[in-house]
Order: sequence, then structure tokens, then C-alpha cells
Amino acid sequence: MTALRAVPLGAGFDPLALKADFPVFARHPGLVYLDTAASAQKPEEVIEGIAEFYRAEYANVHRGAYALSVRATERYEQARETVRRFLNAASVEEIVFVRGATEAINLVANSWGMGLKPGDEILLTGLEHHANIVPWQMLRDRLGLTLSVVPVTDDGGLDMAEFARLLTPRTKLVALTHVANVTGHVTPVAEAVRLAHAAGARILLDGCQAAPRLPVDVRALDCDFYVFSGHKCYGPTGIGALYGKRELLAAMPPWQGGGDMIRTVRFEETTYQDAPLRFEAGTPDIAGAVGLDIALRFMMRLGLEAIEAHEQELTDYALAALSDQPGVRLVPGGGNQLGAISFTVEGIHPHDLATIFDQHHIAIRAGHHCAQPLMDRLGLAATARLSFGVYNTHEDVDALIAAIGAAQRLFGV
Repeated sequence: MTALRAVPLGAGFDPLALKADFPVFARHPGLVYLDTAASAQKPEEVIEGIAEFYRAEYANVHRGAYALSVRATERYEQARETVRRFLNAASVEEIVFVRGATEAINLVANSWGMGLKPGDEILLTGLEHHANIVPWQMLRDRLGLTLSVVPVTDDGGLDMAEFARLLTPRTKLVALTHVANVTGHVTPVAEAVRLAHAAGARILLDGCQAAPRLPVDVRALDCDFYVFSGHKCYGPTGIGALYGKRELLAAMPPWQGGGDMIRTVRFEETTYQDAPLRFEAGTPDIAGAVGLDIALRFMMRLGLEAIEAHEQELTDYALAALSDQPGVRLVPGGGNQLGAISFTVEGIHPHDLATIFDQHHIAIRAGHHCAQPLMDRLGLAATARLSFGVYNTHEDVDALIAAIGAAQRLFGV
């Protein structure tokens, strides 16, 4: 297994050298991967760590008295502690393993949300991913709730004056992205938490795009729920985490029933485990948790502050380069962008642009990015989106700019 270079916290790192730790770049020489916001590539130690767990340590967890099961349980619960440390949560009892952020949001909607009453309100924003819209719509339709939406300003930010105005005594929950997946806009989450709590509302933060690229401290933020997906944090697919304040999780009923989330089962009555196990019905993704543990340790060894600084510098470099390219229209990101940039090129559909980029070994995302309400607000059907990871460099951005020029020449625009 390739060992990660020892990098002191916050000291910075060499992304070009770091590419050697990601096997995909050796298998695909010349690959320019600019789609980390959709899913990050995996370092060798995550790939090998999962394989070695299956080879030498695999067994089911929480149920066996034999050595392999005890060891697998230790690895699974070690991963929970790593997530706690990664988010600076107060206790491992505040960390629930889920398939990803989408399942985490659905869990909150179908457990905590079932305590809401007709006429209660949920406040969303115009920047949200569909995963932070649709579960609340489903809950609205089931319970007779109201959804309100904070508008997006012309510069791509949030109208915080309208945010404050929309908070009423009926508002029970605010659901807000930490970093917008289309534009990379870093939302003012600290102000949002303060305003929500002052109005008596709880707040859930979608951290899918924040967790891979900036330090997250749920205690400093004082958010009530925080969700993220492992595959965007250099870990495997099918695993993620829900953070919930201990007192909230303790009061929430189970969402799914099955093995391992119960204390006793009788046909007359079933009693349940305490959180977090009451929310982890059935055999969990044990190897996924092990892989997530390795991936988060990888990020913490690089230094979360160093990752943020690297991606901020790359974002600024790319914004300047794209701004200088004729025919390119940047989607506004509210003046505070990190890790992701959306744009269009005059006369070329984003899907065609992505196809041409692929011929130049450049991988980007094109489409509505699971944010159709934001696309409607922007008056666009689709955009091209580039997004960064720890392995990206200035040369990757330069290759993108050259490929835009090649596409414009091909289309004669």
C-alpha cells in the first residue's frame, strides 16, 4: 500500500506529486479530472485499505463474540470516532452512518420531521441540490406543511435580508447548503444558524461540497444537523454521515426497522437501541465505513486548512482565466466561491463542450447539476461545471482554457 507523504497540518502540499497517490492518473496518463464535486478520485491507501479489510478482517459487526467480529466492530466504531473528530462533534453518539447525504436528509425528514404539524414551515434556498428539496416537498405533501424559499440574488448569493424576513414563528426548520454545488458559493452559514435559532427554528446544513474542501466544526457552527457523503471526500460510494445534536437524535424515532437497531422484539412490542444505532438498521456498509475512516484520515493528514487554501487559490486562478476567455460567461457565485465554477460558452451547448473536452482527456460535468430551480433562476437549461480536488494544478486549468479555444475553433464561434 502506498504511504501518504507526511505533511504537517496546514503546511500545504504539492498536488502534482500527490497525484502519484491516486492510481487513476497512472492508469489514464494525461487525465485532467475536474469533476470532484460529483465524486472524488480515490487514493491508493483507501483502495488498498478496503481490499485488505475484506482479505483479512471482514466479519459482521456488533453480533459476534469471535475475534474477527470483534475486530470488524472495532474498525467500524473507529470510523465513527474519526467522523466525530473530522466534524468536531461532541460525542460519537451524534454520528449516524448512512448511505450518503441524500439518505441523511431523508432520515431527518422521516424521523424528526414527522413531529411537525400542518401549517408549520420549512425554509429552503434557491441554491439547493434536489436532495435538499425533494424530501421536504414529500414531507410537506404528507403533513400539510409550507415551504418557503430564500431567493438568489443577481450576483449568485443569498438575499439574507429576505432570509431574515421569511423566518416566522411557524418556521421549524431551515435546510441550507454550506457550499453550493453549481457555483461553489460559500453561504453565510454562521449568520444563517444565528438567525434560525433566534427565530426558534432548527437548521440542517448540507455539507456535501464543504466537507471535502474546508474545515467543518459543528460545535462552533452550532448547527442542529450536518450531512455529507464519503465519496466526495476521497472515500467509497455508499457511505456518509449524519451529525445530529445528541438531544435531538435521542428524541427521534427510528426511520427503518430491522436487525441491530433493536433492544428487544416481541410481537406485542419492540424496544429500540439508543442513537445512533437505532438509525442503522440491518447490516451496515462495514467496508464503506472503514474506507471512509481511511479517507478522512488522509484529508486530516494533508490538513483541512491546507486543502481549503489550495482550492481557493485554484478557484481564483480559474475565475481569472475564464474571465479573460472570449465568449465565456461565468455563472455568478456570490463573490465568495470555493472549489466549483459553472460557465457557458457562446454558441456551444454544455453537453457538446463536455464531449469535446473528453477528447482532450478533460473530465467535467455538464447539465443542470441536480439544481433545476437554480437553473430556472439563472435562465439556463444547463451549464458546464469544473470542480477541484487535492490533485488539481494550474496546468489543469490551462488545459481547460486551451480546450475551450479548440471547441470554439471547431464550432466557428
